[in-house]
Amino acid sequence: MSRFFSNKYQSLTPYTPGEQPKDMQYVKLNTNESPFPPAPRAVELAAEAAKKLQLYSDPECRDLHGAFERVFGFAKNEVLFTNGSDEILNFAFMAFCDQDHPAVFPNITYGFYSVFAELNGVPYEEIPLKEDFTVDVNDYIGIHKNVFIANPNAPTGIALSKEEIERIVVSNPDNLVLIDEAYVDFGGESVAPLTRKYNNLIVTQTFSKSRSMAGARLGFGIACPELIRDMNTVKYSTNPYNVNSMTMAAGIGALACEDYTRQNCDTVIKNREYCASELKKMGFEMTESKTNFLFAKHPDIDGEILYQKLRARGILVRHFTKPIIAQYNRITVGTREQMQTLLDAIAGILEETK
Repeated sequence: MSRFFSNKYQSLTPYTPGEQPKDMQYVKLNTNESPFPPAPRAVELAAEAAKKLQLYSDPECRDLHGAFERVFGFAKNEVLFTNGSDEILNFAFMAFCDQDHPAVFPNITYGFYSVFAELNGVPYEEIPLKEDFTVDVNDYIGIHKNVFIANPNAPTGIALSKEEIERIVVSNPDNLVLIDEAYVDFGGESVAPLTRKYNNLIVTQTFSKSRSMAGARLGFGIACPELIRDMNTVKYSTNPYNVNSMTMAAGIGALACEDYTRQNCDTVIKNREYCASELKKMGFEMTESKTNFLFAKHPDIDGEILYQKLRARGILVRHFTKPIIAQYNRITVGTREQMQTLLDAIAGILEETK
């Protein structure tokens, strides 16, 4: 770092995104992207929007709000669209967390929570998961801190029920509870309707996974109008044009093709269950995933060694070095062909280790 780098960020450890290598053609199962292209209407509308890129995008995202309300029923004052769901998470840390309102989240979860806390100078506590990698709801009951929970969780893939989330929200009436539902479309249960019942709940989601728009960067938060107004204050104080015109148009197109989205999600779920079944036959242990990925380990091969051997064969999965999960690899669910390629490679690797 340079001598000009601010002291307030000297100890900041940035988030590490998944590999995006260009040295060869990989079967890419490491960043939880969709194996399917965006909906045709999304591509068509984005291309039309590209013809007017000399103009600023609509900071109010009015057409996108209209399309969203027609599909999900939430009005403009209940939703905030952002540059990926990472931005809405950061807005929440900026708007609601400080020295007097610390944050709390699991010790094994989405890595950006601790980064956003440190970036914004927010004290935070990481609560250990149980031995089976589940979130112990009782740890968050009446904790009197702002709660951030990914549901389903990442990288474990395990989901809490709507009733369990509601217990946390009810028990912390004077603190914010944010539920990050990036993977909810693959088997979880959204608690977005509860935002009309509780004024301390924010639900975030993304178009990156189920709607095949990871490269477009479109996320959103759902909450009561007062919380949306607060986060809009942060948005308009940083980047009013945070969602570009092509992304906005693609989002409208995706929302017009909900059948396409649902079909793709169903296919991913079927491929997930097939791959999980085949991995178990090989002796793998894994969590119960409600996401578009599997979190698995094998008793006879080190997690990092398996990751490296797969990489050498042109297959990318995600390996984490944190000791408690270092024996596991997170495997994105792709097409049936990609899953079969993975399974064949793993079978060969396990044969070599005998």
